[in-house]
Amino acid sequence: MSNPLTRAFFIGRATAEAIIEQLEDTLTDALSAVGKFDAEQREKIRTFTDTVIEKADRAEGETVIKSPDIDLQEVIDKLRAEIANLRAELQEYRNSQL
Repeated sequence: MSNPLTRAFFIGRATAEAIIEQLEDTLTDALSAVGKFDAEQREKIRTFTDTVIEKADRAEGETVIKSPDIDLQEVIDKLRAEIANLRAELQEYRNSQL
């Protein structure tokens, strides 16, 4: 049988080594989880940004006038005439209801 003091020393040393290993494993797992979370968030932000840019490009493409030959003043005049016509018909309808 060995000296109890020597035995206590080796038990203490083994305990300290086991605690350090456990702490290393815990720290490694924590850092891994943080890295994974960071990577996932970056991917979500990238995907979100791509989606927003894609929608903006699509909306911009829809609002661009397809043909430069369109006379905007003519379109405005036609719309005004159509509004005037609708107002006249509405007035006729209101008068017939009285």
